[in-house]
Amino acid sequence: MSASGAVIPRRPLSGGGAGFLPQVLLAVVCGGYATGAALGWGSPGFALVMGDFGLSAAAFTAAVSCFAYARTRSSALRPAWMLFCASSAMAGVGNAVWGWYEVVLRQPVPNPSIADFCFLLFAPPAIVGLLVLAKRPVTRAGWVCLGLDSWLIGGSLLTISWSLALAHTAHWDGGSVAHAALSLAYPLLDIVLVSMVLALHFRRSSANRSAINTAIAALALTVLCDALFTSPLLRENYRSGQILDAGWFAGSMLLAYAPWVARRDSPHDWAAERRGRQQPTSSRPIAGSLAALTPYLAAAVCTLGILYNVIDGRRIDRVVLFTGCTVVLALVVRQGIMLLDNIALTQELAQKENHFRSLVQGSSDVIMIAAPTGVLRYVSPAAAGVYGIEAEELVGSELASLIHPEDLGAVVHEVRRFLAAPPDEEPTTRIECRFRSGRDRSGGEEWLNVESTVNRHHGGLIFNSRDVTERVRLQAQLQHNAEHDPLTDLPNRALFTERVRQALNSRRSSDPGTAVLFIDLDGFKAVNDTIGHQAGDELLVQAARRLQDSVRAGDTAARLGGDEFAALILGDGTRDQTTREYRILEIADRLRVTLSQPYRVSGTEAKVAASIGVAFAEPGITPTDLMRNADLAMYRAKAAGKGRVELYAPQMQAEVVRKAELATRLRAALHEGEFALLHQPVVSLSSGRITAVSAQARWRSAQGILFTPAEFLRVSDNGRGGEESARTAELGRWLLEEAIEQAAERHLAGCATPVTVRLSTRRLMDRSMPTGSVEKLLAKHDLPPGALILELADGDPRVCLDQLEGRLSGLRRMGVRIALDGFGSGYAAIGALRRLPIDVLTLDRGLVDGVVESPRLRKITAGLLRIANDLGLQTVADGVDLPEQAAVLRAMGCTHGQGMAFSAPLDDQRLRRALARGRYPVPGAETGGEPHVLALDGHEPVREALVAGRAVEAVAHPPLRSNNETPVPPT
Repeated sequence: MSASGAVIPRRPLSGGGAGFLPQVLLAVVCGGYATGAALGWGSPGFALVMGDFGLSAAAFTAAVSCFAYARTRSSALRPAWMLFCASSAMAGVGNAVWGWYEVVLRQPVPNPSIADFCFLLFAPPAIVGLLVLAKRPVTRAGWVCLGLDSWLIGGSLLTISWSLALAHTAHWDGGSVAHAALSLAYPLLDIVLVSMVLALHFRRSSANRSAINTAIAALALTVLCDALFTSPLLRENYRSGQILDAGWFAGSMLLAYAPWVARRDSPHDWAAERRGRQQPTSSRPIAGSLAALTPYLAAAVCTLGILYNVIDGRRIDRVVLFTGCTVVLALVVRQGIMLLDNIALTQELAQKENHFRSLVQGSSDVIMIAAPTGVLRYVSPAAAGVYGIEAEELVGSELASLIHPEDLGAVVHEVRRFLAAPPDEEPTTRIECRFRSGRDRSGGEEWLNVESTVNRHHGGLIFNSRDVTERVRLQAQLQHNAEHDPLTDLPNRALFTERVRQALNSRRSSDPGTAVLFIDLDGFKAVNDTIGHQAGDELLVQAARRLQDSVRAGDTAARLGGDEFAALILGDGTRDQTTREYRILEIADRLRVTLSQPYRVSGTEAKVAASIGVAFAEPGITPTDLMRNADLAMYRAKAAGKGRVELYAPQMQAEVVRKAELATRLRAALHEGEFALLHQPVVSLSSGRITAVSAQARWRSAQGILFTPAEFLRVSDNGRGGEESARTAELGRWLLEEAIEQAAERHLAGCATPVTVRLSTRRLMDRSMPTGSVEKLLAKHDLPPGALILELADGDPRVCLDQLEGRLSGLRRMGVRIALDGFGSGYAAIGALRRLPIDVLTLDRGLVDGVVESPRLRKITAGLLRIANDLGLQTVADGVDLPEQAAVLRAMGCTHGQGMAFSAPLDDQRLRRALARGRYPVPGAETGGEPHVLALDGHEPVREALVAGRAVEAVAHPPLRSNNETPVPPT
């Protein structure tokens, strides 16, 4: 901090240019009048008019100006301007009366006259107005001193005036008493007015200083002209219109201009005046010295007047003697009052100084006073406890040497800005920087974070400083916690998003290749469920450490939440796209291998795999879009088999949009009733009789085609959102209730064929289908429990078998039969068959599709059917689309089948016709070579013949349609 940093710039007066034209106009008017008076106005008559009515007009102008200002301005000085208005009005009336005699009546002015009384009444309002303008004393002693000062000045002037001229006037013979009294009244009032002017010149209020100075100058000029007029030499030779009138004219015009000078003052002075306070002014040692010496100078003048009479050999007049004695007595009294006041002030100052010293020395904050050059003049004792440096060592040193070099520039800039600002607008400022500490004795430098409140002090600065190092550290720790994962200490999603934004904003066109990697740990939930959450946390910490060690120094590794991590890989400037992709994929694969290695947690070895999605930053892409792309690629990697790396492609987003649109349409279809319920007959392979019907939901498109919601179900069950799963549950509830309702209607119509409803184990145990919901639906629609078959689909390992067993046992005791779907594949095999109360086994479609062509598959299927038969369970083959499949399955012991070989899913009208017919022909159930026709309800007939116990196709059957699309005319 240098001296230049402490320079306070000088502010120009606001509005100064606006007052230049009135000043010029005032000078021209006064100069014109003085020129006319000096030249005699061209004629004696015109000189009389200008000398009398001209002065009257000027006085009335001053009166109107002061009155107008007092009426339009709300000010603490308003009474003073009203008094000056009255004073000027008296002068205007006096000059008008004088002109009436001289100009209109053309006769000498009587002595005394009304004009004399008006001129006498000019002084009292002006004197009182000056008292209003004065700075009011706050104590009685102050008022007494003000009176004594006025008398000291007035007495000294009276002494000199009496010695020089007034004594002759008082002893003048031949005149009337009124004439003598008026002759003495004029100079005495002028003396009083001059005394007030001189006394108040050093006691004027700081508010509207320019206006007060102008008013004092106007009154002083008027009093001077009055004094010249009362002298015998000028009074005997005075004629109206002479040069002396130019002084009175100028005094009136200055008084008319005085109140409006306030417009040029600073607006802060106006505010201070309205608040009744005084603005702090700069130090004025000369003016202060003159104000203190004024009473003594007045006493010296009085003494010189008396000595003049003594030295001149004159007899000392009693008036002069009495006045001198009173002046001396007033000086002695004033000196005594000032002595007592100084003693009281000294005691008060000592008390305040002790109080201030106690506060400063006992304060925990460090108080420093710096000179404009930046040198410390004072440092409080608290510096030893805060900075570790004794206060004596800091005094005399430069403040800049104690501030951290990195913070010095900002501190100097703030100090200069603060000193240039207006003090009343910005009395203090706050600075935070690092300050050198003396606690480190190891030879290094230790810095403290210091917060300082800065105030102005006689051109320098006061620093009130406190140590905020702990607060800064806490703020930094809170900021770190807000931006980092508490478990792994990696950047969290917010900080990672900000790093991606910075990378995209600072990335140059010559530095492509920035990529974002989203990483998910496959199998992490199993670790939590089997080993425990504590072990899962240990695994996450180890994975975070591996990820952090595997990325480069400039890259960013982050944990987004749960078992999801991310990495920001900055580009290396490679322009070739193939090379960039190869480099990033190599990094991603290395991360996959590293994160997929076994982990040692809680004394147990745990294994997880890493699915990684990669997305490159393209021109114009936003951080949100880039991270979304990496997220889509990561889920594509999980859907493709997990433990792999996938690169984002635009069609991934298109697929997401398509699925979202389809989910929206299907969601609307649920609410608008666009779903229809079809039933596919379940046929006994031994007799062809329809033993049950399988309820299947279809969505009717605008073209009248019914679609299965399989794609919607895949979208719903991909594990990425709960809203679609809720829609799937809603569809499951609708399917169950609609199937039961239609089955009840058929039951009332005399067709008691059971209905099979397929539900997933997760939906059956979900909160959306609480215990008793199936029972309530059966009771609501009055359907016997034996007419309902619940088919459990897609066994979920997350479902507790104990709870599922209890739920199914309750339904089975009620009469509801239980079927197990997908027998022969995945989880739905031995475990469920061993634990759950099953009545029917439904063979997986994968077994049925290849049972005719694959001998190995036939053996597997035959083995499963033997297990079912040994357990006394019925078996249903799903997806029997060919007659050969029906014949083979029947020969292997399968009891029932459903599929296109018998019938497609049917609407209500066709279902009723099929149930009325009651059965379908089954290949292998009859003997003989006569071909027979299997009516396939809505398809072309297929002609078959039995040859050696096998059904042989006589006519090529038409291509089969998928179950996902069934052409059914709109109903």
